[in-house]
Amino acid sequence: MPAGMKPLEKFLKKQTTALTRAGGFVGGGADKASGGTGASRRRASLSRVVPFFRETSPESGQPREVFSPDSEDPPSWPSATGPGGLVTVPPSSSANGSSGSGSGSGSGDVRSPSLSSDEQSSEASLIAESGGGGGGGGGGGTPLPPDTPDNLTLALLDSAAGKRSGVCTETLLDDFMLTHPIFLAADRFQQVLLQQFGLETEGKEGDGGGREAEGERTEGGEAEGAMDGAERKQAVLNVAFRYLDTYRELLQEEGERSNSFPKELYLCAVQELSRYPELVEDVLKLQRWTEILHTPSDEEKESKKKQVRPLFRHFRRIDACLQPREAFRGSDEIFCRVYTPDHSYVTIRSRLSCRVGEILALVREKLQYSEDQPVLPGNLVLVAVTSAGEKAVFRPSDEAVFTTLGVNTHLFACEPTELDSLLPLPEEIHWTPGDSKLHDMSAEEVANQLVVFDWELFSCVHEVEFVCYVFHGEQSRWRPLNLELVLQRCSEVQHWVATEILQCQSLPKRVQLLRKFIKIAALCKQQQDLLSFLAVVLGLDNPAVSRLRLTWEGLPGKFRKQFQQFEGIADPSRNHKSYRDLITSLRPPLIPFTPLLLKDLTFLHESCKTFHGELVNFEKMHKVADMVRIIRRYRSSQLAMDTETSPSHLQTKAYVRQLQVIDNQNLLFDMSCKLEPKDT
Repeated sequence: MPAGMKPLEKFLKKQTTALTRAGGFVGGGADKASGGTGASRRRASLSRVVPFFRETSPESGQPREVFSPDSEDPPSWPSATGPGGLVTVPPSSSANGSSGSGSGSGSGDVRSPSLSSDEQSSEASLIAESGGGGGGGGGGGTPLPPDTPDNLTLALLDSAAGKRSGVCTETLLDDFMLTHPIFLAADRFQQVLLQQFGLETEGKEGDGGGREAEGERTEGGEAEGAMDGAERKQAVLNVAFRYLDTYRELLQEEGERSNSFPKELYLCAVQELSRYPELVEDVLKLQRWTEILHTPSDEEKESKKKQVRPLFRHFRRIDACLQPREAFRGSDEIFCRVYTPDHSYVTIRSRLSCRVGEILALVREKLQYSEDQPVLPGNLVLVAVTSAGEKAVFRPSDEAVFTTLGVNTHLFACEPTELDSLLPLPEEIHWTPGDSKLHDMSAEEVANQLVVFDWELFSCVHEVEFVCYVFHGEQSRWRPLNLELVLQRCSEVQHWVATEILQCQSLPKRVQLLRKFIKIAALCKQQQDLLSFLAVVLGLDNPAVSRLRLTWEGLPGKFRKQFQQFEGIADPSRNHKSYRDLITSLRPPLIPFTPLLLKDLTFLHESCKTFHGELVNFEKMHKVADMVRIIRRYRSSQLAMDTETSPSHLQTKAYVRQLQVIDNQNLLFDMSCKLEPKDT
């Protein structure tokens, strides 16, 4: 990687190669052949490419120490306990942003320096709201103190039943729903809810025998009234409805596996109706949920049989790329080319979540009937080969590898002895100079199409995917398929800018392209698409483009000044302060720079432990949920575009959605040197 690449660009490039989930790079350098699980490799790679994990906080003069996830020291949880057993956070000095005296790990301040001061102050106010009287001195209280996963679930039920004072039930419910996959498996969570629903079977007849047992578990020894049977069942149903609503699309994808929970809960509730007639409305609602999770799946299966969906740029179907994007699910069927060492290929039809072993079985079946393969191959392995020649071998148990592929990365099936002979496709190594189609398109139309497509992709990402991507990686129950496509798009736009400029041989036309890209960036910023805005700026900042002295000298002063302002927004110094100031000044809807969101979540994850022994650091969960709520706010209203359809509208739309790019940095630099040799 060229030395001139900026930290944020390094982060983006590392994120979007998307090969960290493979078993390691072959022949790609010692630093890329890391061991461990896919999730740990991903977190380690983030630590390497984000150098600000130990940087000085923008508002304070002392570096913030970061907790190692592998450290055995106690986590930096607030140690003071307020009334009601709530853990309190020491008062924060919002005026100067001080992180307190002593080291960051011992101060009890777990706020991420990745957040802007405005975001941190909003967090503090939210904690103060939810914590109520959790502590004195102006500090907010955490919704729940550290506890075991099962006990946290019981405390959630107490809160839902109104038996827990000083806790904002809505905030606690949201915190728990967004983050429980981190510390409590969905199957276990469902099991606890079912157990709690049937706990008080003697209800009104047993003279409260079960209630006495419940009364034994009160928070911090408080003498609060225990829930009676109806209250407990009502609380379980309310929590279950919130769970089903939050994970509706993901549960529908899983089919019968997830539908068994609402069915079982519904059957239990029906049996209790004679004793608790006040639950009749909730039972009817639960019945509707069982139908919602079960019925649409048949219709979706029928529609999927009629249309195999194209997956981003690896599948060239112009008619499909013009359709609005919909969220990908693991059961969606796609077409994919899998190459052999001689660059011939077979086209397979596969589920998006298909295991590598199943992909290889499909390839072997195709090769069996191929005239080009007189000898049936033996033991096959699946390999991802980038345009730079880097190779990553997938394990047979790996799933959903299609969305992890880089912009110009292709799948190869070969025998292990043929690994060294694998080469990138010829079209990825050689390039043909020529005029850009962009010359015939208006900057306004291109920018509009970029914004619309980015919004479609961003809207497809389920908010839980952000949590799953950072905390679980490939071990996640729900794979972040749509989020990985957004990251791929970000990298694609960045390399598209460099490709278009470096393929242009005429100096005057290159200057025109520079002007057009700066105008496109300005229009994206105006329409609050910070994803494409920063991707275009980073593309123009690519060392292969920024070294074109003659080209930049031909740019009018007005455009040079405007681009300098854009570079200031992309400047990563002071923890991306310019970008954060910009995004806090915008109102929804807006499209954020997604890699930076993941960097913030990664910092939060790696700066303190999730568990200490068997206790869950729920303060950390609250911070994670706060960040997800920020993302939710960005999409709180729909994007309305005033686009006038021109005769070239469909042509521009197809062009923007299927960009032809070169993502080999060495090749881009060679192209740059041929345009303007070093001695000019």
